[in-house]
Amino acid sequence: MFANIYKGKTVLITGHTGFKGSWLATWLIKLGAKVVGVSNGIPTNPSMFEIAGIADHMTDTREDIRNLEGIKKIILDIKPDFVFHLAAQAIVSTSYKNPVDTLETNVMGTANILEALRNYTHPCVAIFITSDKCYDNVEWIWGYRETDHLGGKDIYSGSKGAAELVIKSYRHSFFGTTHPVRIGIGRAGNVIGGGDWAIDRLVVDCMCAWNEGRNVEIRSPQATRPWQHVLEPLSGYLRLGQTIFESAERHGEAYNFGPRAEQNQTVVNLLHDLAQKWGFKNTHDAYLITDNIPFHEAGLLKLNCDKALSHLKWESTLGYPETISLISDWYIGYYKAHADMWNFTLEQINTYEQKAVDRNRSWAKS
Repeated sequence: MFANIYKGKTVLITGHTGFKGSWLATWLIKLGAKVVGVSNGIPTNPSMFEIAGIADHMTDTREDIRNLEGIKKIILDIKPDFVFHLAAQAIVSTSYKNPVDTLETNVMGTANILEALRNYTHPCVAIFITSDKCYDNVEWIWGYRETDHLGGKDIYSGSKGAAELVIKSYRHSFFGTTHPVRIGIGRAGNVIGGGDWAIDRLVVDCMCAWNEGRNVEIRSPQATRPWQHVLEPLSGYLRLGQTIFESAERHGEAYNFGPRAEQNQTVVNLLHDLAQKWGFKNTHDAYLITDNIPFHEAGLLKLNCDKALSHLKWESTLGYPETISLISDWYIGYYKAHADMWNFTLEQINTYEQKAVDRNRSWAKS
């Protein structure tokens, strides 16, 4: 997988205790990397990081990415070959409650990682993960391209657009062709999967409610989203890291990672499919529609991933039914079967890798 470039390498993940970070750490450990994580704590209770015992397989450190000196020390001490910067305030509703904290974390946190790498002399590839929300969403039906306008009408979107500008300015000011650090940017959204317990997310709300014998309240049943399993964008981030490691040609480039068109499903369709897997005989018993919409929610925002296909030979692997099965199986494994979730997660990564091999995905080649 990924031409074995991560095997034996030291990989720093910021935000490794979060949902995407936990999956990325697990996958990199499986790939043979020496994984070091930095986070300011465990963001949810329960958390995949704790349930799967991921800390037992890596170096788990605590630091706030807003502390520049602390971040500098960690990078100088561990001398990473790769950095994946995922640490962020990632919840839209929280950005309305704590806008300054969101801006400090997402903008200055990103700047601190870049600043810590500015005088770093060891060869390194740093992949910065932002969001599809970095685009100025004008509610059109076409997929956004990497050259479209950045920015947003809400604080979270604005923070991601601002982080992108910081990355761009640092790249052109300090990370030239002779610098040992090469940079890449990954953009993705509507990421779902087992092990997520963040607030105000549809899948999380469903699983928590159904486990407690409650129906789930939903706000916008006909809202459409291009849902993608968490392993899809992670394969893109890892592929981007591989490509930049192998050649400086893609240094400084941004890439969208999104699902195929069939993944565009309404909230209610997704909910019905998850409810059926959970065991509801009548899926209408699984939810209650409410008019309570406490903050602005954007309409359809999808990504054009042609650049990733052309430059990285990357495309999504899973079909929509496979995505539903993987998500449902993970939560059922935890809530109902009380499975060993470390091994269960590894098995799901194995399944995903095999599907990628069968479908001839470029990154799945050793």
